[in-house]
Amino acid sequence: MEYQQAIDYLYSFSDSEAKLPRTPAEFNLPQTAALLRAFGEPQRALRCVVVAGTKGKGSTAVLLEAIVRAAGLRTGLWTSPHLHSYRERIQVARQPISQAEFIAAIERVPARLANYDQAQFGEPTIFQLGFVLALRHFADQSVDLAILEVGLGGRFDSANSVTPLLSIISSISYDHMAILGDTLAKIASEKAGILKPGVPAITVPQHPEAAEVITRIAAEVGAPLYVAAAGEQGSFDLVPPPGSPVFFDPYTRYRGPHTTALRGSVQRENARLAVAAALLLRNAGLAMSDAAIGAGLASAQWPGRMELVEGTPPCLLDGAHNGDSARKLAEWLAQEFPGRPIVLVLGVSAGHSAEHILAELLPHAAAVVLTRSQHPRALEPARLAELAQELLAPGAVPALAPDVPEALELARALARPGGLIVVTGSLFVVAGAREALGIVHERD
Repeated sequence: MEYQQAIDYLYSFSDSEAKLPRTPAEFNLPQTAALLRAFGEPQRALRCVVVAGTKGKGSTAVLLEAIVRAAGLRTGLWTSPHLHSYRERIQVARQPISQAEFIAAIERVPARLANYDQAQFGEPTIFQLGFVLALRHFADQSVDLAILEVGLGGRFDSANSVTPLLSIISSISYDHMAILGDTLAKIASEKAGILKPGVPAITVPQHPEAAEVITRIAAEVGAPLYVAAAGEQGSFDLVPPPGSPVFFDPYTRYRGPHTTALRGSVQRENARLAVAAALLLRNAGLAMSDAAIGAGLASAQWPGRMELVEGTPPCLLDGAHNGDSARKLAEWLAQEFPGRPIVLVLGVSAGHSAEHILAELLPHAAAVVLTRSQHPRALEPARLAELAQELLAPGAVPALAPDVPEALELARALARPGGLIVVTGSLFVVAGAREALGIVHERD
């Protein structure tokens, strides 16, 4: 089997990411459990951490992975979506599964599916199969700790089929509201669905509406809950009583450097969460020295997240895909690039509140190019233009481009001396920009 044949076989299954389900329950956790049984229950051989949240879950997972790896442990990392190659989703020691390993894993799928009751559980999705392949690969590679990023929600996500050493919930805000709910309480309920009896959980200070739900669910299931909060002196040496989370600042225990290579003020919160997670893992018996924590923070890389590409003009690539993350991006741009004329290249996928993203970013742009990625859920540029019209100055007309390479050409033509091109709205748009800029040359 050739690599492209292996990719084509995987993509022949049902694609829950191209057309999102109407409710979280449609992700079908019993189906994932049945798949895991067919693949030999690889999760039973693994120690795992599960990371959920709306914003920062990927960054937190990557920061924690770098810390654990710096501590000398062999890591597995499952994230989604990928930027360029599906193999990015399945990493051991921060290296994507090789083409040869991926082919071998796919070649074993038909025999394993012979032990899966499709009549009872239905056809597996690409996402479920990829997740199970990841766990199988991690078990075969004898990783010391697997860090699993939730794809969407939490309660019904495939990652919730494992019992982890630690559960992490990053910042919660509005996203995927048609699926997860239209209030922070409903969204938080889905995210907090990853909490397990007796398994410690760590989160950040949340909006009161979300915090109340997380605290309540933690108490109901019996999950000790900690909050990584700046300036708090609470101790995490004792197990928190039900309904009374312990607030503590990990930097009162870890006194090494806080510097991270990841840009943006929001990364300070993600770094604090990752450090807190590392300290809780240290409490659980994993060797996590302060030196390893500092080295991990400093070395973590996460392409497509406030990634600056030098050039004339330079390009800032960021996968901000909801109103809250767009606001954080706008604040950071105002702080780091004051007075610089910005050409905004924007594309958004369906289900990601394009109106809020536009409202946060358009006021900061000297010129706007609306485009789309190649993803099936990408909104058409003309639709984005309709949404943008009420937010633009009278007479202002955004440029439209049918794809990202053409959008970048238009942006270069519109850029003023000393300007900056900002590509955002979707990780899929960012991926297209990285390919058009020649940063990567591989694409599945």
